[in-house]
Amino acid sequence: MGEHLLDLAAATLRLATPLLLAAMGGLLSERSGVINLALEGKMLVGAFAAAVVSLATGSPWLGLAGGSLAGILLAALYGVAVLPLKANQIVAATGINMLAAGIPPFVAKILYDVTGSTPSIELAHRFVVFPIGLALVAPVALWWVLGKTRAGLRLNFAGEHPEALAAAGVSVERVRWTALLAAGALAGSGGASLSIFLSSAYSRNMSSGRGFMALAALILGKWRPLPTLFACLFFAVADAVQIRLQGLEIAGLGKVPVQFIQILPYVLTIVVLAGFVGKSRAPKALGEPL
Repeated sequence: MGEHLLDLAAATLRLATPLLLAAMGGLLSERSGVINLALEGKMLVGAFAAAVVSLATGSPWLGLAGGSLAGILLAALYGVAVLPLKANQIVAATGINMLAAGIPPFVAKILYDVTGSTPSIELAHRFVVFPIGLALVAPVALWWVLGKTRAGLRLNFAGEHPEALAAAGVSVERVRWTALLAAGALAGSGGASLSIFLSSAYSRNMSSGRGFMALAALILGKWRPLPTLFACLFFAVADAVQIRLQGLEIAGLGKVPVQFIQILPYVLTIVVLAGFVGKSRAPKALGEPL
């Protein structure tokens, strides 16, 4: 029994890693006042870029850097649309997600003559533990930055009272740009953990909705780092459990269809949001253009 619990705990930490990194990125962006539905796309390009760089260099560290950079570039494109151009943030994020879904197959066809995945990455060129530590440190670091530093205070004001921040002589646009790019780096790192930590290659659409689950965890955590950490762990436990339940047989009914078990984390996400979203208060200026 104890061994099974330890295995479940280890699987939970592994599965929570991409969720945590993406959720912390979303937290930075949304606390600054910018809706970030594009986390899914940033994770996807981060996963692909990390796999490509790791294959080319043999270094997971450079792969992680490549995934972060890909997330930053996509965040910059989104930032141009929603900050100076004042595009609708939800529509722009949807476009970014669609763009991100199309980039990896196109580039993979050029590089590897396939559109579904990259070649397998050797174990020595992948991470074994490090991304878990990074994911667990990120919420604590953000808790300290947001609650104890001047930069954190400015970011909070950008999302709650941007006019007061501007009246104090601080550029709200600069604060939001900084938060957006940092969010891109974190979401890209979360995507990188999918291809060079949880898996051994990039596969098509491998983020599988994790960006949206990270947003759900962010809402459940009421846009605060430590509660969001526990929300991500909650969703990761559900994911770990559904993996172990595959092949379950019920006496008299036979084997439970695997599709019913695989949708468990997503159904749980919907149920939790339906029960808690009304009790969460978003930053007051979230989604409002400058």
